[in-house]
Amino acid sequence: MSNLYDLAYDLEKGLRESEEFQGLKDAYDKVMNDPSTKQMFDNFRDTQLNLQQKQMQGEEISEEEVNKAKQVVELVQQNEDISKLMEEEQRLNTVIGDISKIITKPLEDLYGEEEQ
Repeated sequence: MSNLYDLAYDLEKGLRESEEFQGLKDAYDKVMNDPSTKQMFDNFRDTQLNLQQKQMQGEEISEEEVNKAKQVVELVQQNEDISKLMEEEQRLNTVIGDISKIITKPLEDLYGEEEQ
């Protein structure tokens, strides 16, 4: 039987070599190499992280913060390079989600048997 950690490293290598990851990397590099696009993307990520932190801490999110976030999202969606980056990220996340389902299938099968 193969060592599970070796299989995990093989999976990681496969992911890095995948079309989905390469598409994401290319889109990311394009955004990072354009200073104005990078600044817009960084602002988007900062806004997103700030709102997520507030939610996790149970803090109230003001209407002003919601409106600012909407404006940032609208601006980002109008940028072709950032939109492409987000699309590529979603593609890779779909693959990772599918892989996660495959990896956890033995647990689902095991615990699913108990319920029958």
